Amino acid sequence: MKLELYQIDAFTDKTFGGNPACVVPLTAWLPDEILLNIAKENSVAETAFFVLKDDQIHLRWFTPEIEMDLCGHATLATAHCLKSILNYPKSRIIFKTFSGDLTVLFENDIYHLELPSRMPIVSELPEIIVKSLNIQPKEVYKSRDYLLVYETVQEIENIKINRQIFDQINLNPGGVIVTAKGEDCDFVSRFFTPQASILEDPVTGSAHCSLTPFWASRLKKNELNALQISDRIGKLQCQNKKNSVIISGKAKTYSIGSLWTE
Repeated sequence: MKLELYQIDAFTDKTFGGNPACVVPLTAWLPDEILLNIAKENSVAETAFFVLKDDQIHLRWFTPEIEMDLCGHATLATAHCLKSILNYPKSRIIFKTFSGDLTVLFENDIYHLELPSRMPIVSELPEIIVKSLNIQPKEVYKSRDYLLVYETVQEIENIKINRQIFDQINLNPGGVIVTAKGEDCDFVSRFFTPQASILEDPVTGSAHCSLTPFWASRLKKNELNALQISDRIGKLQCQNKKNSVIISGKAKTYSIGSLWTE
């Protein structure tokens, strides 16, 4: 079976920036084993699969290891694929997902994703994560992911993970966010996933489901500019709402091709 394959860099305005995701349109769902094998073969953080059925777009996300409950950058990449490559005619997409309906609005070359709000609460950090960090946080919170708060941007830049220790914990489908108040933006972050083929995710839309309400509350503002300061750098505009967050960004197409399954 021949399938189309699109690789798109999300949350960036230039190729080789942001977070790469693969997007594969389907006419019907294939077995989960095949979807997972395709994601493994693609070797990027997330592969998004979508099925257009009865004017509804059903969307799922797979890492090379597992199916995810939510992925922001691969949702943005899928919206970009539909709008910029496949000429989707509407200015609004509603994706049907395991995390509920996700809406994406198009405005010029910016994509606005409405995602569920996940306000983290005060928590304690597992000893394995404590031992794996070279710099300890000043505060610890948790929603789906652990959210570790630091004093400075420089601390976030200098964090190193002892992977041999870190991979002893299983947080599927969650990870560890490290964050601090920004200098040239409202806040910065990085995101790490234990037991994943890609330890540090370049730009993590779903992490901002927690980062946005957290920093909105702390900074007393609902419109925020964020940087995820991985090597590839991701730029996100965040809006805090009552029960959701709006994560906005751009995307660039990297490649268009095909794949074959047995």
